[in-house]
Amino acid sequence: MLALFSPIFAVLYWLTVPEGTWLPVAVAQLGVTVVFGLGVVGFHRTGIWVDHSGITERGFFGRVDSYPAAEVGSILLLELYLGDALDTNAHLFVVGVDGRRLVRMRGQYYSHASMDTVIEQLGAPVVHVSEPMTLRELNRARPELLYWFERRLVDGAA
Repeated sequence: MLALFSPIFAVLYWLTVPEGTWLPVAVAQLGVTVVFGLGVVGFHRTGIWVDHSGITERGFFGRVDSYPAAEVGSILLLELYLGDALDTNAHLFVVGVDGRRLVRMRGQYYSHASMDTVIEQLGAPVVHVSEPMTLRELNRARPELLYWFERRLVDGAA
């Protein structure tokens, strides 16, 4: 992020310092730096804690959700294609007894070992999807597992 904004602000300072109008640029730079800093802090504070009694997740914006093991109905483990590429990422969904998503672990943020720890600690039935899926296929099969911004209206044709 620094590599993106440093040249932009350097040029803005170069253009505004000789005329004495650099203060709005400094305020904008301070704002961008604060927003970036808050993003870094939010990212590093996210986490999942699990033991035999349940699972707790702290999200990017600091929201903490806890679910006792009795609320966990199953664990869904699948490989999801990355966009239009042939590469896949593991995804683990902790699904409640009512079928809704409780916790989602994406392979780009969590290791296979972390996912295995969740599986071992919760002791819920694990459903392994053998073939990799696209986001569209997952949206058709189980839209309730996806975040609201990933859900799309899906037509009846393939």
